[in-house]
Amino acid sequence: MKNHFDRRVFLLALLAATPAFAQQNILGMSQADAARGIREALGLAARNATTRLGARDGFWGATRVRIPLPGVLGQTQRTLSRMGMSRPLDDLQQSLNRAAETTMPEAARLFTDAVRTVTIADAVQIVRGGDSSATTYLRGRTETRLTTLLRPPMTQALTSSGAFTLMRTALREVGLASMTSDLRTEVINFSTAKALDGCFLYIADEERAIRRDPVRRTSDILRRVFGA
Repeated sequence: MKNHFDRRVFLLALLAATPAFAQQNILGMSQADAARGIREALGLAARNATTRLGARDGFWGATRVRIPLPGVLGQTQRTLSRMGMSRPLDDLQQSLNRAAETTMPEAARLFTDAVRTVTIADAVQIVRGGDSSATTYLRGRTETRLTTLLRPPMTQALTSSGAFTLMRTALREVGLASMTSDLRTEVINFSTAKALDGCFLYIADEERAIRRDPVRRTSDILRRVFGA
């Protein structure tokens, strides 16, 4: 009897090591279904997050994601604020946030493309992971590329919003006009990075909601992956 049991254990272990077995039922579903569910969940989360951020005051009206001024601009703003003289830089900060809001439709497209990179092998680990493991995976795999792709539309948005004009005016008023050229690049890079921070923060919120709230599982594949 013992030899028969040992033989069965060995055969099960051998099957588990084969690709064919690996494609079978994992956590009650195939790996292909797990991948499809994770992609759908991330796609939904990204759409909801970028829609929320792309609305009026999506960035500016939310302290969790509001983009501050970088470096010396932020330091100067805080110093002048204590004296009630920070209005030019406050206007600049608002303009940066408005620019970020206008880039969200493009960000949504970029995230939709990025979600397609989730692999079958990684999907099973994501299903088994924590409340924001899919977002963490997506960020680790795509953030550098997304930053590169979002920078041009952010530059255009900052230009169109009048942010750079406001920056030149503000720097003249606080005696830092000579720094305008250097700060332009810093503002572009900083605004792009912070806009993506906001996206990933809200995508993680949306992922947690899908995992925890059955009402948020709006398709059959989401219910199969995360429960009815």
